[in-house]
Amino acid sequence: MLYLWVKALHIIALVCWFAGLFYLPRLFVYHAMATDEPSHERFCVMERKLYRGIMNPSMIATILLGAWLLYLNPAWLQMGWLHAKLTLVLLLVAYHRVCGAQLKRFARGENARGHVYYRWFNEVPVLFLLAIVILVVVKPF
Repeated sequence: MLYLWVKALHIIALVCWFAGLFYLPRLFVYHAMATDEPSHERFCVMERKLYRGIMNPSMIATILLGAWLLYLNPAWLQMGWLHAKLTLVLLLVAYHRVCGAQLKRFARGENARGHVYYRWFNEVPVLFLLAIVILVVVKPF
């Protein structure tokens, strides 16, 4: 029964983390298009609150709960699909950190990219989500 509770909480944390990973780059799109100072300030506040208040805690919870699941099922560490999934999770953490660095560049007024770049950047988490879910559900190797 404990396993099911940990798994449910892991999925909930993952959904919250991905909500932020989908929304923050969308805010970057709008921020890159903003031309006035009040909009710049508003986007800075929204981005900071999303990153620090939702994304960071959700990422940490996802990782800790995932580690707990591994503790409860150590045999998974022998399976190829899990190694692939963990690699993708590490890359997703890197993407998360890139988002944080970009947030700081916007706050300093140093953004050098246009909204089209962020529209493409916004699609990256979708690819991670597709790959991770397929690995966990299908377990292809």
